[in-house]
Amino acid sequence: MISHLRGTVSGVAPDGAVIEVGGVGLSVQCTPGTLATLRPGETARVATCLVVREDSLTLYGFTSDDERNVFELVQTATGVGPRLALAMLAVHSPDALRRAVSTGDLDALTLVPGIGKKGAQRIVLELKDRLGTPGDVPADMGRPLSATMPSWREQAQSGLVNLGWPARDAEQAVTAVAADLAGEGVAPETADVATVLRAAMKKLSRQ
Repeated sequence: MISHLRGTVSGVAPDGAVIEVGGVGLSVQCTPGTLATLRPGETARVATCLVVREDSLTLYGFTSDDERNVFELVQTATGVGPRLALAMLAVHSPDALRRAVSTGDLDALTLVPGIGKKGAQRIVLELKDRLGTPGDVPADMGRPLSATMPSWREQAQSGLVNLGWPARDAEQAVTAVAADLAGEGVAPETADVATVLRAAMKKLSRQ
C-alpha cells in the first residue's frame, strides 16, 4: 500500500498529475481541488490510494488523509468504483458527503455525474453507519498535507493556469466567480476550491 507520495510535480493535466519520486514519474489521478494545489516544479506531498486491477495499477491522490479515507469508504457501497468515488469528491468535500449521507440528502448526491436517485438511495442505506457525521474526524486528519497551503484564490488560479489558461484570464475568471458568490451571500473563502474552479472553467469556456 502506497499511503503518500512526496516529490516534484512534473506536470498537471485536467484529470491528474505526474509526481517524480526518486527519478520515477508516477501518474496520479486527482480531483480538480487537489490539482489546484499542485504546481509544476514545486515539491508536493499527497495522500494516495493504489487501486489494483487485473489489467492496471492506478494511483489516486488527495490533499488529506481524510479525503483518501472517504474515497476508500464510499467504494464499499454497491456500484461505487474508484472513478465514481473520485467524482463524488470532485463535487463534494468529505464533510459535505458525510452530511448528505447522514441526512439522506438525495438531491446533493445526485449532483454527482453517474449517480441517479436509486443509486443515491442505495449509497445512503449502505454508508449511513460507515461515513460518520460532519466534524467527527480528528483535525489533523482533515488538514491538507501541504505545510503551507495557498489561499483559495491562489489554488483556483493555479489550477486554471496548470490546465492551460493564461494567468491573466485565470485571475479574471476567479474574480468573477468570487463576485457571483458574494452576490449570492456566500463568502468566497468558505467555498470549496473545486466548486470555484469548475465555475471559473465554465466562464472561460464561454469566452
